[in-house]
Amino acid sequence: MPRFSPLFQLIAVAVTAHVALGAARVTTALYALSLHASEFTVGTLIALFAVFPMLLAVPLGRLIDRIGVRKPLMVGCVLASAGVILAAMVPGLSVLYLSAILIGTGFMAIFIGTQHAVGALAAPDQRAASFSKLSLGFSVSAFSGPLVAGFLIDHTRHAVAYWFCAAFTLAAFSLAAGGALKNIPLHSRNHAPAKGGPLVLLKDIKLRRIYIVGILLAAAWDLFTFVTPIRGSQLGFSASTIGAILATFSAATFIVRLAMPSLTRRYHEWQILTGALTAATLSYVMLPFMQHPLSMALAAAALGLALGTGQPNVLALLHNCAPPGRGAEAIGIRATIGNASAVMLPLAFGAAGTVLGPFAVFWGLGALIACGIPAAAKQALSKHEPH
Repeated sequence: MPRFSPLFQLIAVAVTAHVALGAARVTTALYALSLHASEFTVGTLIALFAVFPMLLAVPLGRLIDRIGVRKPLMVGCVLASAGVILAAMVPGLSVLYLSAILIGTGFMAIFIGTQHAVGALAAPDQRAASFSKLSLGFSVSAFSGPLVAGFLIDHTRHAVAYWFCAAFTLAAFSLAAGGALKNIPLHSRNHAPAKGGPLVLLKDIKLRRIYIVGILLAAAWDLFTFVTPIRGSQLGFSASTIGAILATFSAATFIVRLAMPSLTRRYHEWQILTGALTAATLSYVMLPFMQHPLSMALAAAALGLALGTGQPNVLALLHNCAPPGRGAEAIGIRATIGNASAVMLPLAFGAAGTVLGPFAVFWGLGALIACGIPAAAKQALSKHEPH
C-alpha cells in the first residue's frame, strides 16, 4: 500500500481547498461590509460564488466521467488561486465581483472531482463510510477557515486573509498534481457514452428526491454562512466573534460526523435525512431570537449537528442510484441545482433582510427547509429502501 492512498490524498485536496473557500467567503462578506456595501450587495457577491458553477457543473461532470479527475482538479486550483490573489492585490469593492466568480468556479471543479472520485473508489457498501471521512475533513476546514480569517481581519488587514486563502489553494494544487492521484483511472472507459442528457437522470424519482433533500440541506448551510456575518455585524460582533460562531457551527458538524458510523448502524439514510431537515427547520425558527454571541453560537451548534448528517448520506444515496458511468454527471446536476439556489437565495434573502429584517430571513429559510420533510419522511417509511 502506498504511503498516501488515493482516498487520503483526495480528501487532503478537498479539505485544503475548503479551508480557503470558507475563509474567502467570510472575508469577502466582511470586506464588502467594511466598504459600506448594502446587504443586497453582499448577497450579490456571495451569489457570484455560485453563478458559473451553476452553468458549468453538468458539463464538467460529463467531462470528468470521460477524462478523469486529476486535470479538472488542477485547473480548479489555478482558478481559485487567481481569484483570491486578485482580491489580495487589488483593493476596492469592484474587484470582488470577478474574484468571487473565479473562486466559485475553481472550487466547483475541485468539489465535483473529489466527490465523484471518493465515491468511485469505494465499494457500494463502503461509500457512506468514505463520504463520512470526506465530510469529517470538510468539518475541520469549515471550522478553521472562517476562524483564522476572522482573526487575521481583526489583527491585520483583509488582504492578509486573502493571502492566507492563496496559500491553501496553491497547496491544494500541489496535492492534486502528484502523488497517488497520478495514476488513478477514474473515468468511464468501460461504459457507453451518456445518452439523453441530464433530463434522463432527473426523470428518475429516486434521484429527484435525493436532489430535493440535498439541495435544501445545502441551502440551509450556505445561507447560514451568508447571513451570520451580516447578522453579527448588525449586532456589533467583531470579525473574530463572527468567525468563532461559524467555527462553532463547523465543530458541531465534525462531532456529529464522528458519530455517523453509529447512526448508520441504527438508522438508514432517509431516516437520518428526515431528522436533519426537521432539526434544521427548528434551528432557523430560533436563530433570530439569539442576539448575544453565546446564544448565537449555541444555535449555530444545534444547526451544525442537524446539517452535518446531510452530505455523507446524500452523496452515498446519489452514487448508489446513479447509472453506471454517470456518477460525476449526477453530482454535477446536484451542484447545478444547489448553485442555482446559492445564486437566488442570497439575493432574495439579502433584499428581504434589508426591507423586512432578520426574522423574515431566518423564518423564510426555515419554511423552505420544512417543505422537504414530507418527501424525506415518505421515503424513510418505505420498506423497499436499502439500509
